[in-house]
Amino acid sequence: MSSDILNAMQISAHGMRAQGARIRVITENVANADTTGKTPGADPYRRQTISFKNELDKEMGVHFVNVDDISRDMKTPFELKFMPDHPAANEDGFVKMPNVNTILEIMDIREAQRSYEANLGMIEQSRTMISRTIDLLRS
Repeated sequence: MSSDILNAMQISAHGMRAQGARIRVITENVANADTTGKTPGADPYRRQTISFKNELDKEMGVHFVNVDDISRDMKTPFELKFMPDHPAANEDGFVKMPNVNTILEIMDIREAQRSYEANLGMIEQSRTMISRTIDLLRS
């Protein structure tokens, strides 16, 4: 039984690490939501995406979630914003803006936060179960 509880704690810890990485990527996106290029026609900041993979730990016999890849969003186009005085404005006065949707990022970070908290709650419950088991053995 204690092995199962420890495995559950390990699984949750991996989940917390994965969601922590997701939160870091999202906060970087939000921080750069207005970062444009420096020269006319230069590309602005490109949104990052994160993907996960399920990996088997053969020694423990359980599956863990880990970060698979952090990459740039090449599918979402840049928006053009009319800013003729900006150093990155093209000959028509338009500047390429980052492909970051702040509302979407905020929703994603809330989801990641809730997942992180759920994993933390699982670790706390496992710890409580171990503590109660030790108390029972002492009696």
